[in-house]
Amino acid sequence: MALFDNPFNAAKTFLKGCVCGRHASASEHAAAIKAEAVAVEAAGEESRYRRIVEQAVMRALFPQDHQRRAFLKAVGATTAAAAIATFFPIGAATEALAQTGPIEKKDLKVGFIPITCATPIIMAHPLGFYSKHGLNVEVVRTAGWAVIRDKTINKEYDAAHMLAPMPLAITMGVGSNPIPYSVSAIENINGQAITLANKHRNKRDPKDWKGFRFAVPFDFSIHNYLLRYYLAEAGLDPDRDVQIRSVPPPEMVANLRADNIDGYLGPDPFNQRAVFDGVGFIHILSKELWDGHPCCAFAASREFVTTMPNTYRALLKAIIDATAHAQKAENRREIAAAIAAPNYLNQPVTVLEQVLTGTYADGLGQVKRDPNRIQFDPFPWESFSVWILTQMKRWGQIRGDIDYDGITRQVFLATDAAAMMRELGLTPPTASTKTFAVMGKPFDPAKPEEYIASFAIRR
Repeated sequence: MALFDNPFNAAKTFLKGCVCGRHASASEHAAAIKAEAVAVEAAGEESRYRRIVEQAVMRALFPQDHQRRAFLKAVGATTAAAAIATFFPIGAATEALAQTGPIEKKDLKVGFIPITCATPIIMAHPLGFYSKHGLNVEVVRTAGWAVIRDKTINKEYDAAHMLAPMPLAITMGVGSNPIPYSVSAIENINGQAITLANKHRNKRDPKDWKGFRFAVPFDFSIHNYLLRYYLAEAGLDPDRDVQIRSVPPPEMVANLRADNIDGYLGPDPFNQRAVFDGVGFIHILSKELWDGHPCCAFAASREFVTTMPNTYRALLKAIIDATAHAQKAENRREIAAAIAAPNYLNQPVTVLEQVLTGTYADGLGQVKRDPNRIQFDPFPWESFSVWILTQMKRWGQIRGDIDYDGITRQVFLATDAAAMMRELGLTPPTASTKTFAVMGKPFDPAKPEEYIASFAIRR
């Protein structure tokens, strides 16, 4: 029996092999077990700990597996669970296990890309949030998204800062073999912009951008999807009327200066850095397209989540704790100074302050004030995932029938985030999904296919 299997299921066996007789083959039996494991995992951390406690109790009561199965067949799983709960406090034991289980691995490596989206992951190191939660974490500056993906898959990193769509693509095996990944927390919302070269100051209407060369950080990124959305709303086909290429964020300003690109929809601080260096201007903030959109995420493999539950719990708690600290406006200047160092973002403090405080020069001679230019909200709304999947399908990255809800529940672990938020004294949302609007167009996560079909420009 696997660690998180239901011990009150009479069809399960503690022994190896298939003996339930409900499946035509051992492979079908294994598939059914896998499906149940996915369901348990989707239910969140508390359910996984409860399964561990329930298994321990049932093993103690019924050392012989045939006795357990006979008992469950005779009285039923519900009656059995209720009876055992009268003399053994499973709920209290579950809570105790979750709170006191030893951290399996304290020395960790977490990769990040040097952008302000990674602020909670980065600042948790110099400001002591990892050590506060019993961990010794090395945050590793990494060159690009493909590198961070590969190093995490190869287990050189225990967890990583990823673009929110990346764990979905990795889990589905888009472009590679599928490997189950998790988004346990959103790193930031908003905090991106479209930056154009100074020579385009008089071309502010996207309808005039035919033939432009744009950069985005990665194919599987909110940046790619928002830029495509913006262009398509202006009547331009992003695959035919412009060029869109992937460029690592730290190289965006240099490419703009060298006239290799006309602009980019990219993360900060590189929008503000283009203004600081005098090579570009901020055309529009991403929050003006979709206020409250996700960008980056704290991600880990499902293997890490399930085989090191206490380490995972401590790491997630540290990240959410740091995220809550970053959200407070009064902490932003301190954070800017903390993450400006060469081993973190390697940027002038004044550039980071403009991004984090929202008082900034736009490159067009104006000083603008928007305290919500970037925000930090860790909750991984399941509707974020569904929207991302619609855009992946809209632009041909995935095809055919999509199990939107199933994939979302596997990857976006809203229950785990909510549990950690409550433990830290924060108030998580009471639901895991919500509606929102992108460029004024409402999105209903319950109707993804209708949403895709509503666009005139799509693949």
